[in-house]
Amino acid sequence: MLGEERGNRRLPIIIGMFEAQAIAIEIEKIVPNRPMTHDLFKSFAQSFKFSILEIVISDLREGVFYAKIMCTDGVKSLEVDARPSDAIAIGLRFGVPIYTFEPILSEAGIVLTEPDEEETLASKEEPKKPSKKTPEQLKDVSNDQLQAMLDEALEKEDYERAAKIRDEMNKRN
Repeated sequence: MLGEERGNRRLPIIIGMFEAQAIAIEIEKIVPNRPMTHDLFKSFAQSFKFSILEIVISDLREGVFYAKIMCTDGVKSLEVDARPSDAIAIGLRFGVPIYTFEPILSEAGIVLTEPDEEETLASKEEPKKPSKKTPEQLKDVSNDQLQAMLDEALEKEDYERAAKIRDEMNKRN
């Protein structure tokens, strides 16, 4: 769900589970044991002195969104066609703005009328799976056990659980 910077419109883009996970781990600043595809892209681009300028959700055709990654090597600029989910994941890793055009936002955007409506929408999308330990239970776990749980969650690529464990560890520091 992309939000308008100075407004109450949101652009809902349906993406796959793995792409959502790649976006979530960057938002949560979780560092996986091994680089994920978008981290590899960032490393590769930086190695060849390419930088990302911005991400543009460039088109909407028959309900399908299209995106462009705007790149430069300092001399010339180019557009790289990408799925919006990949473009967003890469844009987050480079810390660049994500844009779209007014006609796309007008056609596919939704308007939030209440501040908590976004939370209500998110809760209706998919029921959450119960985690093995709730945040209340995590507070009763030793630091060593938390570290072991975090390592296990990262190994299993359960980044949602890893974020909860990391949050508990950060509260203690």
